[in-house]
Amino acid sequence: MYVKHLFLNTYNATCSNYLVMILKFAKPYRLLVSFILFSLTIGYAQNDGWTITTTDDQNYTGIVSANGRIGILPSSNLFETDKIILNNVYDKESVLGVSRILLGMNFGNLDIYINGTKLSNNNISNWRQTLNMKDASFTTSFTYNSIAEISYTIYALRNVPFSGYIDFEIKASEDIKIKATGKIQTPTEYKTPISTYRILKDAETTMPILQTVAKSRLGRHTVGTSATFIWHDINSGKEDQRPELIHNKVSEYDNQLSFEKKVLKGQHYRFAWTAAQCSTQDFFDPQTESERFVIFNLLTPKKDLLAQHKGLWENLWEGDVIIEGDLQSQLDIRLALYHLYAFSRADSNLSIAPMGLSSQGYNGHIFWDTELWMYPPLLVLNQDIARALVNYRSNRLDQAKRKAINFGYKGAMFPWESDDTGEEATPAWALTGTFEHHITADIGIAFWNYYRVTKDKTWLQERGYPLLKEVADYWVSRSTKNTDGSYSIKNVVGANEFASNVDDNAFTNGAAITCLRYAVLAAIEIGETPNDIWKQVANKITIHQFEDGTTKEHKEYQGARIKQADVNLLAYPLDIVTNRETILKDLSYYEPKLAEEGPAMAQSIFAIIYARLGDPENAFRLFKRSYEPNKRPPFGALAEAANSNNPYFATGAGGMLQTVIFGFGGLHLTDQGIVQKKPILPSAWKKLTITGVGVEKKTYVIE
Repeated sequence: MYVKHLFLNTYNATCSNYLVMILKFAKPYRLLVSFILFSLTIGYAQNDGWTITTTDDQNYTGIVSANGRIGILPSSNLFETDKIILNNVYDKESVLGVSRILLGMNFGNLDIYINGTKLSNNNISNWRQTLNMKDASFTTSFTYNSIAEISYTIYALRNVPFSGYIDFEIKASEDIKIKATGKIQTPTEYKTPISTYRILKDAETTMPILQTVAKSRLGRHTVGTSATFIWHDINSGKEDQRPELIHNKVSEYDNQLSFEKKVLKGQHYRFAWTAAQCSTQDFFDPQTESERFVIFNLLTPKKDLLAQHKGLWENLWEGDVIIEGDLQSQLDIRLALYHLYAFSRADSNLSIAPMGLSSQGYNGHIFWDTELWMYPPLLVLNQDIARALVNYRSNRLDQAKRKAINFGYKGAMFPWESDDTGEEATPAWALTGTFEHHITADIGIAFWNYYRVTKDKTWLQERGYPLLKEVADYWVSRSTKNTDGSYSIKNVVGANEFASNVDDNAFTNGAAITCLRYAVLAAIEIGETPNDIWKQVANKITIHQFEDGTTKEHKEYQGARIKQADVNLLAYPLDIVTNRETILKDLSYYEPKLAEEGPAMAQSIFAIIYARLGDPENAFRLFKRSYEPNKRPPFGALAEAANSNNPYFATGAGGMLQTVIFGFGGLHLTDQGIVQKKPILPSAWKKLTITGVGVEKKTYVIE
């Protein structure tokens, strides 16, 4: 088996080198060659459609374990975690900088010794990692010296969302002595850490707690992390079987706890390492709360603790997308949906950053990426999570109203980049923060779509309409009346950010039109009288065209390359351009103008439109093109663009899921709810099944 793997790795490496050279000289075939190159390094999948496995630890991009509150990014190195990300916990990136999401204290690095030798990738064999999307578990396994088989599984516990759990199993083939060291490693950007070890006691129960408490980089938050080892017989009153724990504080930034144990031949030795991390963003006393979560995990039987986690994921997977006849597409689609579920929670009223909880990319800020790209699939498959995403905006409505006043407008003006404060978080040098205003319309559209699907009139009265009213007032004040009676929206950055400070950007204008019309509908729905000016302005906002009827990207547009789909968003999701001839003109004109370095989701829009036009093969071509060049080995993590390396790009995941649900699946968001119109399948698929759709949890089958 080892010889076989060695041969395949050598063969793959040789082929990869040749393909890299080909890429330099074969630009027209770059997409095809990139896919072949990726295929040689990607992990292989079991045929159940739920698991992805790799035996290659080179050229490695990990897949995060997350639960909507914390993200744990595994490493290819034994017992190492690359980073911990804390959702919605921000401090300034620098004294004169904007906010940035916190890199958490790393509780996921351990050292394991067998017979005095520290285990590493260099002295083990049969290394393997498996992502199980169904259970949201990430397992590493290997063999050491033919004397022990070891595996450990990482969980970001869905049921205890501020905590992680790493479950270990060692199978001894002969008598061995093991030593395990768990750590809390604090990034150097933290200030004044205090690292301790205490044994708490209540009656006859002892609870050993390793802990570090520190200030975030500029002192905005206090973060507390607690951790301990668990032996699964502790709840049976067999504490005498627990090894002695040894505390070693290397420094205040490196707090360690160890034990040693002799394992006899034939024995299976099991233990776990659990940790919790809390901050003053969510708790008045994060130190004590982190202790309580660890104690809960310590004293809850493993079977029950993990059953709760898996049960919650089973509930999430009631909303699923199932492909028959194309296993790779099935895994790609499910991996995208896994990430959207992992990065969100129904009980949080938080949103999703472009990179989710996999990195500090884009400072962990919230963009239109949520409302336009990630939100629609979640709205179809999980309305509870969708409600949390829109409530995130509703909770920041007051700040948006203040921003509108500060810029001389009425209503509410939402920030291009949002953090926990609800104020503008974009760096001042980026023109998007000052001029990319379509975000305010994107949010309004998301709000009406939530009501369309759920028909929750109480929510509409309390949260939906109050926001829609304010954003409608904003677009009226943001529009300028022309001499011919039409309206323009001037001096904006559109979805195509290559064109800054332009007038009448197609998508900005189209989104404003749609939002104003939705505000009218929302008012009528709850018995309010809509402002007449909303409809008047909506009907007269200008969308410019070339002489042949092709839609112009903005008033002065003359054919420059574009960063991403802009005009084409008027066909989907806005349904403003509905004439088939115009839709096709816009497709053929703008698809070749899309820049190679642009983000993934533009191709998704083209794919959806082709599918809705009844062209499944062009739709499938663009569906694959929207993400395959962006996949990174060995699991298929998506980068933002084909030539970037910043996974996991949750925005791209939202785009590809929309292609499947709203393109091939034929689902539409309408005032009558979710309606299916003209589904269509690519020839590569035998069947598409979408489960858990809408509040009635319907199943749609397309064959």
